[in-house]
Order: sequence, then structure tokens, then C-alpha cells
Amino acid sequence: MPLASVLFVCLGNICRSPLAEAAFRAAADAARLPVEVDSAGTGGWHAGDPPDRRAIAEARRHGVAIGDYRARQIRAEDFTRFDYIFALDHSNLKDLQAITPANATASVGLLMDLVPGRAGQPVADPYYGGPDDFAETWADVSLAAAMLVQRLRG
Repeated sequence: MPLASVLFVCLGNICRSPLAEAAFRAAADAARLPVEVDSAGTGGWHAGDPPDRRAIAEARRHGVAIGDYRARQIRAEDFTRFDYIFALDHSNLKDLQAITPANATASVGLLMDLVPGRAGQPVADPYYGGPDDFAETWADVSLAAAMLVQRLRG
């Protein structure tokens, strides 16, 4: 039985949220925390697609394989299936809040709010950038993942 279930959400589920999923999965595994983790997008135009090749390369640089991940759009049942839903930026947080069903049980928030001194900050979208932008995204989501592991450990 998982200690917690966590969903990471960005716009298309091909860059930031798969990297957040991978970073948290790796941090939880290293800490031997039983968790359920997934990622999704608020938009569905990439549904079924693998992560962006640059995201795959960045995760691989850190020893994490994400090539078999597939993008999906968030669904109403995610709000009761997961304990925590973390948006990667304010726009996606606003979109999540707008579609949260009345029976939702998940805590919905901004991922970087977990990091001391980074509350209210988004994870920058690397899509229009290069390798350095993906490395910055990995650094952000890895830091947040470590904070989330600490929080779940109590």
C-alpha cells in the first residue's frame, strides 16, 4: 500500500511533469518510500506521445529512464485517486482549480511551494529552450522531489 499518491501536472505532459514524476519516483525509491506517482497535462494534444526527446535525454543524464512514459490529460477521477496534485506553474494551477470536482479529495497546489524560499515560483517551461533549460527544470523538480520526500517521511 502506498504511503501517498502524487500527480504532477503541466500543460502538455511532455517536459516538466514527466521530469517531476521521474525525479520524485527516483527520490522516493532511494528513500524506500512506497508511493504511487504519475503525471498529466491540462491539455490533451500530446496524449499518447512519449516525453520530449530533450526531457528523455535530461532524465537519462541522471540515470532515470522515461522513454516509456506516455502523455495523458488529467481526468476528473484523478482528483479522488491522488492524495496530492502539484501544478508546475500558476496557469496550470488555475486550470486545475477551475476543473476540480466537488467530490475532490486531493490537495492541489504549486510544486515549488514545497521548497523553502521558492514559494509561489513556477518551474520554468523548457520547451522553447535548449539543454540548459531542461537541466534547470530537472534541478527544480529534483529539489521539490527531495522536499516532498522529507515531508512524507514526517
